[in-house]
Amino acid sequence: MLTLILLLVVGSIIAYLAISNSMLVALHFGPYLFSNIPLFYIIIGSLLIGLSLSYLFALIRSISTGLTIRGKDKKIKQGKSENIDLTKQIHQLELENERLKNNSTVVEPQDKNAL
Repeated sequence: MLTLILLLVVGSIIAYLAISNSMLVALHFGPYLFSNIPLFYIIIGSLLIGLSLSYLFALIRSISTGLTIRGKDKKIKQGKSENIDLTKQIHQLELENERLKNNSTVVEPQDKNAL
């Protein structure tokens, strides 16, 4: 429903521009000359070009942001992996510390599934 209302408003604005700006103008693009173009075509064309360029810039910015976030996610995963490895190492050192406290010469088996 909101889209329909928005389209009606935009259509009304375009109709108003077409009625009030119907004079013919000449358009120069470097060596090229386009004559007898209604002014509302130029207004609507410049509006569409501006919207297209702003969409393109927003798309480029969102892609850049996505790539940046992806890189940060990789660093977070690396940090978590390093944290797990350090936790395993701490556990092994605690076991060795207990063994040395008890003056035990028996080596406990290494559990690969232990943290």
